[in-house]
Amino acid sequence: MEATVGDKLLVHGRVVGQHDRTAEIVEVLGDHGHPPYRVKFDDDGHEAVVSPGPDAAVRHKGEFKARP
Repeated sequence: MEATVGDKLLVHGRVVGQHDRTAEIVEVLGDHGHPPYRVKFDDDGHEAVVSPGPDAAVRHKGEFKARP
């Protein structure tokens, strides 16, 4: 998994009823774009350092549209 600042991290819900979450990558802490990442979650704005597992995917800047 590789990412750059401004990419989105999509974390899929792991249990029934848990929704997917998205976060903007605000800092890459690993070497050459690898985790861990400092992210800001879209739903509540809190920041966290994450090391994404297999339930996550990176959406690069050109792969998503900004909401109006």
